[in-house]
Amino acid sequence: MQFIRKMLKNEEGATAIEYGLIAALIAVAAIGAMSSLGSNLRGTFQTVADNMSDAAGTGTSTGG
Repeated sequence: MQFIRKMLKNEEGATAIEYGLIAALIAVAAIGAMSSLGSNLRGTFQTVADNMSDAAGTGTSTGG
């Protein structure tokens, strides 16, 4: 019976789980932000590459 009371009072495991959940939430948010930023960045670089190709007169855009 004392073992059960001791386990119920022990909050170290709960704290570790909370930190784990916070870390997971931060990771999910970071992945989402990086995915969005990556798409925007790819579009920006593609626009720059297209403009440079047009200025050089080569027109070798991949359109990817």
